Amino acid sequence: MVELLVARCAGLDVAKDEVVVCVRTPDGRGGRAQQVRTFSTFTSGLEALAGWLAGEGVTRVVMEATGQYWKPVWYVLEEAGFALLLVNARHVKILPGRKTDVCDAAWLAECWSMGCCGGALCPRPRSGSCGI
Repeated sequence: MVELLVARCAGLDVAKDEVVVCVRTPDGRGGRAQQVRTFSTFTSGLEALAGWLAGEGVTRVVMEATGQYWKPVWYVLEEAGFALLLVNARHVKILPGRKTDVCDAAWLAECWSMGCCGGALCPRPRSGSCGI
């Protein structure tokens, strides 16, 4: 069994027009609860995403580096104070059994909660730090 390292985390599958988000939190019975939502990539949608994550007590967020689409998401979440990790999409796409954006987001959240994601890239962070 893999030890849980991050109690409240989110995995994001970022595309041009939308972000699919999976939040994993303790369920109160010793297990994990999972919620999935989709947000637009317009500023208002990304701000709503940041508000939802904060409301769920999420502190750490992982997303794939997909083209240029991840950048606005990164900047909004960084400004909101989340610890962010950007992973190389090629490294997580090679895993079998993931066929949808929801599955991608859930897989990223699960890997992040167990400390199995390694940061691949660090964009020009405004805060001077990258990930954890």
